[in-house]
Amino acid sequence: MGSTARLLIIGLLFHLVFILSVFDCYFTSPVVHGMNSFNVGSAEAKRLVLIVGDGLRADLLFEPNGFSAYPDAPEVVAPHLRSIVKTRGAFGISHTRVPTESRPGHVAIIGGMYEDVSAVAKGWKTNPVDFDSVFNQSSHTYSFGSPDILPMFTRGAVPHRVKEWSYDEDAEDFTQDATNLDIWVLEQLKTLFQNATSDTQLNTELRADRVVIFLHLLGLDTTGHSYRPHSPEYMNNIRVVDNIVQQTESLISKFYGDDDTSFIFTADHDPDSTRTPIIAWGKGVRGPLPDSAPSSHDAYSQPWGLGHLYRRDIEQADIAALMATLIGIDWPVNSVGVLPDVDPTRPGYLQPHQGDEMLAKAALVNAKVILENYRIQHDIKRTHKLLYTPFGPLEGHGEGDEATRLRTLRDIEELVSQKDWLSVRQKSLHLIGTGLEGLRYLQTYERTLLRSIATFAYIGWAAYASLFVFQSRLIVNTSRATTAVTIFASVILVGFWGTFYLERAPLTYYLYVVFPCYFWQQFFSKGYPWFTSSTLQSIRVRSVFSGASLVVGSLISMVLAYTHRSIWSIGFVVIGLVWPAVSWSSSKKQRIGGTLRIRWGVSCAIAAIFPLLSVDQSENLILIFCGGIALLTSAGYIFHQHGPVSRSLKILYRIQVLLIVLAMVITTSSVRSLQAKTGLPWINQISGWIVFTVSSLLPFVSRVSHSSPTTKILMTLLGLGPCFIILAISVEGLFFAAYSITLLAWVDVEAALRPARPGQSSVYHFQADDLRIVLFFLFFIQVGFFGTGNVASISSFYLSPVYRLIPVFNPFYMAALLTFKIVAPYLILALTFATLTYRLHLPPFALFLNALMLTDGMTLTFFFNVTDTGSWLEIGQTISFFVVTSLLLLWSGGICAIGEYMITAKEHTD
Repeated sequence: MGSTARLLIIGLLFHLVFILSVFDCYFTSPVVHGMNSFNVGSAEAKRLVLIVGDGLRADLLFEPNGFSAYPDAPEVVAPHLRSIVKTRGAFGISHTRVPTESRPGHVAIIGGMYEDVSAVAKGWKTNPVDFDSVFNQSSHTYSFGSPDILPMFTRGAVPHRVKEWSYDEDAEDFTQDATNLDIWVLEQLKTLFQNATSDTQLNTELRADRVVIFLHLLGLDTTGHSYRPHSPEYMNNIRVVDNIVQQTESLISKFYGDDDTSFIFTADHDPDSTRTPIIAWGKGVRGPLPDSAPSSHDAYSQPWGLGHLYRRDIEQADIAALMATLIGIDWPVNSVGVLPDVDPTRPGYLQPHQGDEMLAKAALVNAKVILENYRIQHDIKRTHKLLYTPFGPLEGHGEGDEATRLRTLRDIEELVSQKDWLSVRQKSLHLIGTGLEGLRYLQTYERTLLRSIATFAYIGWAAYASLFVFQSRLIVNTSRATTAVTIFASVILVGFWGTFYLERAPLTYYLYVVFPCYFWQQFFSKGYPWFTSSTLQSIRVRSVFSGASLVVGSLISMVLAYTHRSIWSIGFVVIGLVWPAVSWSSSKKQRIGGTLRIRWGVSCAIAAIFPLLSVDQSENLILIFCGGIALLTSAGYIFHQHGPVSRSLKILYRIQVLLIVLAMVITTSSVRSLQAKTGLPWINQISGWIVFTVSSLLPFVSRVSHSSPTTKILMTLLGLGPCFIILAISVEGLFFAAYSITLLAWVDVEAALRPARPGQSSVYHFQADDLRIVLFFLFFIQVGFFGTGNVASISSFYLSPVYRLIPVFNPFYMAALLTFKIVAPYLILALTFATLTYRLHLPPFALFLNALMLTDGMTLTFFFNVTDTGSWLEIGQTISFFVVTSLLLLWSGGICAIGEYMITAKEHTD
């Protein structure tokens, strides 16, 4: 195996393994087992109805005239729910956490815990670990809704306790009216009550205490993805949900004939923020209260016209505690929620029949549930960690070596016996806060260790890669120092492994520590001659400092550009206009020529437009069509610039042009059908797949010979064209055309700047100018990702273009199509970079080795910036940025290998 191939394989393994480290470091599972259960001991209601409007935005539910842009829109889209808020219920905002998706949102609502984000590897469907829930603690739960949500609360529950009715997965068709899904749920509830009139056992179970009825209304989420939240379709879906709530109340009242039902209406996630609505009413729930001073409202809720009423915000996991208290069941043992009524300084949601006594007892139960979670995790750490440091505020010892948490619990129970309800709530609230801090301490206990290992690993990777960049200057070293370095690295590795074994650490920990030990052992063993006095004295400090400043400044700019998109545009201006004006001497300008200078500057200026465009694009058929025209025009320009080609190649180009035209026609028809809500015609779906597949495969399977790299690039540009038409939502095709033209101009500029050398070199000799070329390459890698879609995160790409090929919800196939759209520009980048290496007469991958040495400065920065607190936008961005920087360059390494192969294949001329 060649040295470059070995480096790429090791680098691929290293970065894939260390992507896992971000989950071990920041997102450990909160689920443990073995806890005792607790409950208040009394109930406020006999049953509870939970209704979840999946993907419902709070502002669009509450705000009058929220859809005033549409002529037939009502002033209030949810009159029944608004009436409840104003006359007989409590309302507020439920603040969600990472990730704001359907599954984890329901886990928080029903389980009272925040699921670890690594569950995304199982598609948010299969439970990584069984957890307790309100449904499991009920006497019976009857759930209706999506097959993506309901089964996860049945698994692990007491057998036959949680019953579910879900529609077929094929019903989740994004091209159809999603309100039918919600109406189906209501019809099933009607059927259940109807069946109970003739089924004695069902009737008895329904009329028992501690019953939960769960309605999962998926229509809003499906409609939001298909038409956006501000669309008339979304407005209509809210009206349907409001009507379902009203009819559900009537059905419950008619069937039971009493007022012993509590209702909670909420949403699992907001597609654009971490704020979802919550409305509670019925038995045991207080009515509306006047607003407080200072006001409970902020700029977000001021337009709702509810400023005279008190808005009580909660965390999403608090809902489980509220539901458990209302119907008097054991709290879910994994719950970390805080009952809103624990805090005596603010009104909660309850109006208990036992008054303050019940609120005080509920507060104590809340504290016990949190501390029981803490106790199990504390015992696990104490048992397995060699030098465990307990959490002082809960484990500090007083009289008789009794832990502080136990002594505090005993004090609160003494206050209960004294009926000092206010003090019970105050002390319980403080103990709950400390308990949550203790849980946080235990869940992040190993973060410092993992961060340290990651730091040494990423810096070690850069040092290791430098051996391949400067290998022509390495001298075989057989000194005793090499043996000492190897022994030292082996001792460190064995020491870590031994510690991990004794602590029963995850297997991934063993892998994490292997890489830094290997990298640094290789660097100090093979690079030992660099540290001799003669070598150090020969270094030109000024040159090194200026090169390092260029690299660090450029990498910092790219890091900042992840959150400030305009920096990418500034980058295009710098490389297209400033760099030629400042750095090109008159002789260089003469070699480049006026035409190429204009082409380089104009192409960079056009490409600079795209990062400035809004990431919130709506479907625009005109722009999609213009993208197709731009791709054809760009291809025609490249063909004209190249000159004559073989007859067989001309035929291939004509076939590819025809496929682009067909893609434009098919996409136009599909978009109009989907917008008219008539569904996706099967002929469009089949023909779309044929055009998409054939055009994408042609550049790889074609055996037509090429006379130059440019003809291969042109074939790839045309082959990927249909992808940026069929899967485009607006400007993607325009961007891809501009991006490709800019890359081709870059190759010509670099080839003109460096004097040609005869023959292709087999040994790479580093030149200072190579750093600039590599920084340009890194820049184009990042722009290739951020220019084709939403810059916020991979997960936030809009799904609507995918419906033209896959109309029925299938997350993995949809993700595959979007991923292909994201990485497609790298095929062009790979070919142009391989062409540049070829035209500069350098060995394959020579420039790419420099990039491997530099890029992890960005990766390490984003690793430390990952956060597991705050809004999903903040958390999701930090995770995405780290994953993107970890994978993009390695993906590009694989693509560069393909590029080298494709360029090599062109050697066979007609």
